[in-house]
Amino acid sequence: MSQEIKKDDTEALIRKTAKKLFFGEGKFNATTQEIADAAGVNRTLINYYFRSRDNLFNSVFEEALLKEKEKSEAIINSNASFRDKLGHFIDDSISKAMQYPYLEIYIVTQMNQGCVYHKTENFDENIAKMATEIEEEISKGNINPISTQQFILNLASLVSFPTCMRPLLKETMKISDKEFDQLLSERCEVILSTIFKN
Repeated sequence: MSQEIKKDDTEALIRKTAKKLFFGEGKFNATTQEIADAAGVNRTLINYYFRSRDNLFNSVFEEALLKEKEKSEAIINSNASFRDKLGHFIDDSISKAMQYPYLEIYIVTQMNQGCVYHKTENFDENIAKMATEIEEEISKGNINPISTQQFILNLASLVSFPTCMRPLLKETMKISDKEFDQLLSERCEVILSTIFKN
């Protein structure tokens, strides 16, 4: 039993370390030795658990995508108000981007190469639900009239652009990592204030 727990702990440590190197530091080509060194384990353990570096990479990537989908769906299907749902989504997206700043860039790159596209089973249903909620907010006078497509474009731009462009924006504004993180931590309220009239 204790050996099984140790096995799970070691495998989880390798996954966590690989995710940090790949998507936290942008080291997509990190070798098994680099991952092992960062995790403080023997390189042969990576081969034992995952068979190869590519298998480990794909496993960590698929896990990241799955968690992202699960969180998004949980937010969409919650009973919270539309504003609160957006707030949760924005906070979660920014928090994840601060921890793994290269994940979105990698996903987009892979999609551009035709390698990755994970459309959720309920994708069309979720978009239709969002469209209904947007229409309700427009009819209540809470947001300006806008199509669902334009709303999604605006939201994605407001949330993702600062994190994807972090190095350039930091250089342009002459600010430190700490100062940029502070700006990101303020984004949720800024975005909600931009979308909602009151």
